[in-house]
Amino acid sequence: MKTIVQTALVLTLLLASQPLASAQPSAAPRQPTLPEGANCHRDLAYVPDGHERQKLDLYLPKGDGVRPLIINIHGGAFRMGSKEQGVPLECVRQGYAVASINYRLSQHAKFPAQIQDCKAAVRWLRAHATEYRLDPDHFATWGASAGGHLAAMLGTTGDTREFEVGANLDHSSRVQAVVDYFGPTDFLQMDKHRPPNGMVHDTANSPESELIGGAIQENKALTASANPITYVTPADPPFLICHGEADPLVPNHQSQLLEAALKKAGVTVTFYTVPGAGHGGFKDPKVSQLTRDFLRTHLKPSP
Repeated sequence: MKTIVQTALVLTLLLASQPLASAQPSAAPRQPTLPEGANCHRDLAYVPDGHERQKLDLYLPKGDGVRPLIINIHGGAFRMGSKEQGVPLECVRQGYAVASINYRLSQHAKFPAQIQDCKAAVRWLRAHATEYRLDPDHFATWGASAGGHLAAMLGTTGDTREFEVGANLDHSSRVQAVVDYFGPTDFLQMDKHRPPNGMVHDTANSPESELIGGAIQENKALTASANPITYVTPADPPFLICHGEADPLVPNHQSQLLEAALKKAGVTVTFYTVPGAGHGGFKDPKVSQLTRDFLRTHLKPSP
């Protein structure tokens, strides 16, 4: 009974955690309303003849010229979610292009399928940058929760070929900036720092264990390969990390670990702990301001 109750609580919190658009995952997700003058190319397959989840939506702002790109990665405990969630449409209004991607969930394929998909999407976007007037030298990635984890993985694995599979391998999957909202990092330390009544992660049916394909404490080497900190180097792009102080699902300590590793390597990182906040749903205006300033600084949007 305790497991059932906790699972229900976790799902409720996950669905409430989306920091931007509020579309719920379903068989027919609600499409976000486009800003005036913008257009969207939906369900673009970034893997030829691939899985149904290997598609993205590309939102383009009005006007001419080459646009910097934000790659949105949805959350959902690696078990659920859809590219219609959390699309930062305010960024489209500000002149950014936004690609929102789906990736295979843990019931479809185990790690590293998810980061392989994200990298395939980045390579596809670079391969089609001219067609859609994207600036291939100014790509950022932005994700929350599980999406934050994958955004961080994209940021720290830009200088390794370990997860590069499939098409467009002559194009880079490197990004130039990372926005990580409360993403997990070192799964093996999550239970050491979980708050009272927080989610348990070491069990075989936790989101992290299902992602890996077995209880994380019994598969430490594979679990370490899913940790973005494993791949940190001085060549990594700038990071912005925002995490609730009282997050019951992903302990704030997870982002502290990532910040420390990035700083030790000399990587530019801004880390903001949202006072009193839980797993997303931030009302603190400083989060939005930090995000706007970070993207403006590192993506150089068109006027």
